[in-house]
Amino acid sequence: MALKQYGVLKGKAINKIMGQGSSPHYEVHLIDDTTDFRVAVNVKSNLAPSELLYLVIDDFQHPILANLPLLAKGFTALQSAPNQIALDFIRGNLFDPRQMRPLPHNIPGPDNDLNEKIDAYVQRAIGDERASVYAFGECWGPEPGIKDKYFGFLPGNGIHDIHMNQGNVGDFVKDDGVWQDGALLFHFPGIDKVNVGVGAEIWPEQWVAVFLAFQSQCWHTDDHTGHQLPQCKEIIPPVNEPSVQIIAALINPEGTDPGHETVTLINLTPGQVNLSGWSIADKNKSRSLIADMRINPGATGVVKLDGQGAQLSNSGGIITLLDPEGLKHHGVSYTKDQVLSGWTVLF
Repeated sequence: MALKQYGVLKGKAINKIMGQGSSPHYEVHLIDDTTDFRVAVNVKSNLAPSELLYLVIDDFQHPILANLPLLAKGFTALQSAPNQIALDFIRGNLFDPRQMRPLPHNIPGPDNDLNEKIDAYVQRAIGDERASVYAFGECWGPEPGIKDKYFGFLPGNGIHDIHMNQGNVGDFVKDDGVWQDGALLFHFPGIDKVNVGVGAEIWPEQWVAVFLAFQSQCWHTDDHTGHQLPQCKEIIPPVNEPSVQIIAALINPEGTDPGHETVTLINLTPGQVNLSGWSIADKNKSRSLIADMRINPGATGVVKLDGQGAQLSNSGGIITLLDPEGLKHHGVSYTKDQVLSGWTVLF
């Protein structure tokens, strides 16, 4: 069925409550110019194992960031489709899932549990008047005549499912869908000059991303339903290094782009790999078939895109390597700033 109303909430953080109890959620009070909202972030799973997988990227870079500051404050409904602002942990090449780690929500001591990992950036966003919080997930409300049970504002309004929303099990399969994953993003604008007594400092703009998933979820899902595929038998999330990886791409060749763009692959295995029947996909999920390529151990191979399938946008995008079954094997992303005419982008 997928989420009923997927989108992103943009606002200013003004308060928070740490997650506690039997089904703890880290709660954030956001405001736009006229409305109050609550962001409810799961910090513990109802299914075993209870520890959520988390990843915090404190220098997040991805082509979706170019459009987020243009959004109006408040909730924006998003189309669950590629090449939009919608998130998909598998298809969007947002991060390497092997970097995710399980973490309990409440451990004695400072900065060592999931509550505190999230709290560090929420506290900073509360203290910075220029900071914006972007919460991706499913919205609820407004609820006329019903006060928010945590922060007391009226009417109740908010967003939840701030986590991966596909590859579920049990009763949660009904929430499966593609291009509808949740996350928390924090935007801290740069500061040109800060007087520190003996001189001036320049603080660069910073984007921080918090990604959460349940250990019961799978990282191979159907491209239409988001349901688990049979290939989900391996450890979740994947822990093995992809045997073939994308290491570089000529995105903006001198002259015309179509037919001259290339993607460079490396074989990490001790044996020769045959990539015939594999394919390269772009941000629109258009594919170019690899007709005949064999790469020796430790060697590289260059895929020349014909301009009819996958095309690499000069304004930022993603590149994905798919196996003959259409499953993602490896993926990368790049921003507009990385694209220079005639230069190859190294990942």
